[in-house]
Amino acid sequence: MIVIDAASPVPPFEQLRAQLARQIQDRTLAVGTRLPTIRRLAADLGLAVNTVGRAYRALEEAGLIETRGSAGSFVSAAGERGREQASRAAADYAAVIAGLGIDVNEAIRIVRAALTRRIAASTATRDPKEA
Repeated sequence: MIVIDAASPVPPFEQLRAQLARQIQDRTLAVGTRLPTIRRLAADLGLAVNTVGRAYRALEEAGLIETRGSAGSFVSAAGERGREQASRAAADYAAVIAGLGIDVNEAIRIVRAALTRRIAASTATRDPKEA
């Protein structure tokens, strides 16, 4: 179930992208699951078609979904590769942090700040029509 919080400072497309990504990663949405069409999901959630399209494009760029022309969008097996890539990046980061002598809590604050900046940057470049 997808819930968009209109009062959230997080843009609707990012809320949708993050919720779908989480459902794919925790396997609530299994590989091969067909996603609703962009128009259908936009209508169901009360969002602009462009907002849902942007979320789907971001998921596709991340390898979590694939679009098969008129057949629709499906959860991709490539999402597992994304998880493996993220795990490798985390291991590399952990090695750098350990080498620098930075403690775990500070390392997590650094990652959280980087992710917050990334979300803020994507918000700043969003199309106002997508809200």
